[in-house]
Amino acid sequence: MTDGDKPESGWRGSREGWLDAAYAALIREGVEAVKILPLAEQLKLSRTSFYWFFKDRAELLAALADMWEARTTTPLVTATTDYAETETEAMLNVIACFLRADTFDAKLEFAMRGWGLKDPAILARINDADHRRLHALTAMLERWGHDAQDADVRARTIYLVQIGYIATQADETLETRLTRIPNYVEIYTGRPPEPREIARLRGRFGL
Repeated sequence: MTDGDKPESGWRGSREGWLDAAYAALIREGVEAVKILPLAEQLKLSRTSFYWFFKDRAELLAALADMWEARTTTPLVTATTDYAETETEAMLNVIACFLRADTFDAKLEFAMRGWGLKDPAILARINDADHRRLHALTAMLERWGHDAQDADVRARTIYLVQIGYIATQADETLETRLTRIPNYVEIYTGRPPEPREIARLRGRFGL
């Protein structure tokens, strides 16, 4: 059987299944837990089944890093260019991105930063992501009329606050976070959001 004939699922499992199990292990215990045999035992599959979907553990780890990019950096950069009628609405687009696990996976971000402390290649990738995220936030602020220095400082304030939330694993309810958002927006942009903008943000969360 050639590589092109390999099944995507069945008694060997599936690529997505192996990757989901690796993701869960990374979140739960760190990169050291992402090993083929324990994952196979968890999935109740043979160890050799793994090799139908990944060449080796390094390829699985690379897939996890790609997943992290897709679940954090990509949606955040997109949020900085989403349609907005006002600067405060544009900032709310960014904040909403950070608040949703499907657009910014904070647990995966936390795990990746722990991984980066042990792996220079991953740390370099994280540093690159930090740069791209800050660049996107700065560019958004510049489009709304902030000069380069002001945009840079505001972007860092936005970003470092969010990374601080993740690094400290701050325990806040969504409602608590939402009540603080008008103040955050004013700090980040220099102007408060309109009540109708906050109402639309709350509507995104069914509130």
